[in-house]
Amino acid sequence: MKLESTFAHLREQERVKIVFVCLGNICRSPLAEGIANTLYKPHANAPKLEFSSAGTSGFHNGDPIDSRSIAIARENGIDIAHYTSKQVSLYAHSDVDLLVAMDRSNYATLKAMGFESDKIALLGDFGLDGAEVPDPYYGGTDGFAKVFAMLQSGISNLLASLSH
Repeated sequence: MKLESTFAHLREQERVKIVFVCLGNICRSPLAEGIANTLYKPHANAPKLEFSSAGTSGFHNGDPIDSRSIAIARENGIDIAHYTSKQVSLYAHSDVDLLVAMDRSNYATLKAMGFESDKIALLGDFGLDGAEVPDPYYGGTDGFAKVFAMLQSGISNLLASLSH
């Protein structure tokens, strides 16, 4: 399995840079970054993990995170209010070890941008039966709660995969 060989390699590194990627970097991926930073507990025999987030589009570059993402994070004890949107690029993210896409469109865009396939994963492949994390932007606050739960579960499984 492609992911298993990638993870075997990552487990051997001293430091692993992970970027969560969605479309605009104002809803899902900054929430994922905040959740990952909260859930991650360094282990003595595992690599040090560094998390960030970015969007495949530059529509919101420099904009603050969606207030609904900030609110659901805050309800769960996570502060992402200081995050601002940025766009993923092959140049700015050349040193990234793993790009975690929220949906298949993000995944395909990362491949089209020229990122190596073995550095891209779909978050849904981590205990979510391959499900895409839906973009809650055009919905209500309940969509953000659903996304938060999906992210928390998938990221927990991702972190467990890196610590084996």
